[in-house]
Amino acid sequence: MLDRLKTIAKDLLAITWIRRTYETVNRGFLESFGSNRVLTHLFFTVSPLAFNREQSAVLRGRRNYYRNKSTSRLTHVELRRNVHRLEKGLIMRPRRDVFARDYITETIEFYETAARQWRQAPGSMDRSEMEWAHDVLTEYFRVSARTDRTVEAARARFEAVEHGAGSTGKIPHPKEMVSDISYESLELLAQQRRSVRWFEQKPVERELIDKALLVARQAPTACNRIPYEFRVFDDPTLAREIAAIPFGTAGYAENVPAIAVVVGKLESYFSPRDRHAIYVDSSLASMQFILALETLGLSSSVINWPDFEPLEAKMQRRLSLDTSDRVVMLIAFGYAHDEGLVPYSAKKSLDTFRRYND
Repeated sequence: MLDRLKTIAKDLLAITWIRRTYETVNRGFLESFGSNRVLTHLFFTVSPLAFNREQSAVLRGRRNYYRNKSTSRLTHVELRRNVHRLEKGLIMRPRRDVFARDYITETIEFYETAARQWRQAPGSMDRSEMEWAHDVLTEYFRVSARTDRTVEAARARFEAVEHGAGSTGKIPHPKEMVSDISYESLELLAQQRRSVRWFEQKPVERELIDKALLVARQAPTACNRIPYEFRVFDDPTLAREIAAIPFGTAGYAENVPAIAVVVGKLESYFSPRDRHAIYVDSSLASMQFILALETLGLSSSVINWPDFEPLEAKMQRRLSLDTSDRVVMLIAFGYAHDEGLVPYSAKKSLDTFRRYND
C-alpha cells in the first residue's frame, strides 16, 4: 500500500512538472509572437491551420453573396440591407431633402430583381420582405425633393415596376410603448433562467418553439439582414444525436428532448469587415429565444461550440452546411425535470465589469 501511494505521488509530481514546463514554454512563445502584429502574421503564415476554416468560410461567404444575387431566393439580403439604409435616412433629424443618391440606383436594381421573382413565382419570396421594400421605397420617393437627376431616374424605374405588393404601412414610425413589463419582472425572469440539463422526456410543442422564435427575430441585426438560421431538432432520437456532437454535453446528451443549432450565414456579407456580425446578431436572437422559452414554461441550456476542426467537419456533414455556414452555438431545451438541479453559478459583482467614462 505504501509503495502504491509513493508511485501515485511520483506520478502526480511528474504531471505537475510537465504542466508547469508546458506553461513556461507556452508563455515564452506567446510573449514573443504575441508582442506585435508583424510577428503574429509571421506565425500564422508558418502555421495557418488554426483559422483556416474561418478564413475559408469568410471567402466562400463573399463568393456566395455575389452568386446569390442572380438566383431566386426566399430572402434577398442585399435588398434588405439597402432598404434599411433608406429607413435610417428617413428617420434622420433634420432629414435632408435629397439623400441616398450614392446607392438608390443599386437599391432599385435589387428591387427590380426581387419584383421579377415575385411576379414569375408568387410565394417564392418572403411576402413581408417584399411589402416592406415597396413601402419604404414609396415613402423615400414621396419625401425626396425632385431636384436630383439620379434620384429622379431611380424614381422612374421604381414606378415602372410591377411589384404586386400593396401598401401595408411598413415604414418608419414613432416608437411605441406597449409593454407593461416592469424592470422587476424582467429581472426575475433573468434570474429564473438557469442552464437546465435535466429534462422531462416529453415532446415540446412546435407552436411554443415558433412563438419563441418570433421573439428571437425581433432582436436587432446589422442593417436588418437577420443573418442566421435556427436548425431545430425536436425528434428525440435526432436531438440526442445532435446533442452528442459537442464536447460540453458529456453525461446528459441522452436526456435532451429538443435542440436548436444556431447557424450564422456569412453569405449575407460582401466584405470581410462584417465577418463577426453573424456571432453578434445570432447571439442577440438566441438570448431572446431563451427568455421567450422561459415565459412559455420551457427551460434551456446553451452549449458552447468551439472552433475545433473534427467537430466542425462532423456537424457540417450532418447538417449539410455550406462552408460559409458557421455554427455559433447549440441550445438544448425542453421541460425541466422536477428533480433536476442547476448550478448556482455566482455572477461577477457589478464593479468587476462596469466602467463609466473610463
